[in-house]
Amino acid sequence: MAWTLVFIASAFEVAFALGLKMTHGFTRFWPSVATVVAGVTSFVLLSHALRTLPVGTGYAAWTGIGTVGSAVLGILLFREPRDVARLTSLVLIVGGVIGLRLSSGSH
Repeated sequence: MAWTLVFIASAFEVAFALGLKMTHGFTRFWPSVATVVAGVTSFVLLSHALRTLPVGTGYAAWTGIGTVGSAVLGILLFREPRDVARLTSLVLIVGGVIGLRLSSGSH
């Protein structure tokens, strides 16, 4: 269950990161509200997951999934760079998250 919470929290983290762009510096009301809600939801879900997962494992996985999700959606939605070095780095992050998951046991 803890890993499910990490994945859901990471999805809200991606929404938070993308929302930051949509707020235009928190000058747009509804995107700002949605961004704050996504951020708070992400933190709350992560905090529940960290009840059973080691903090280093849970936090690193959360940030890794959030980073990859934000970068991939940035490429798809905002035409951000998709050069080989960037894509290779994202693959390495995914490998790290998988390694953390596999090494964390049955949590």
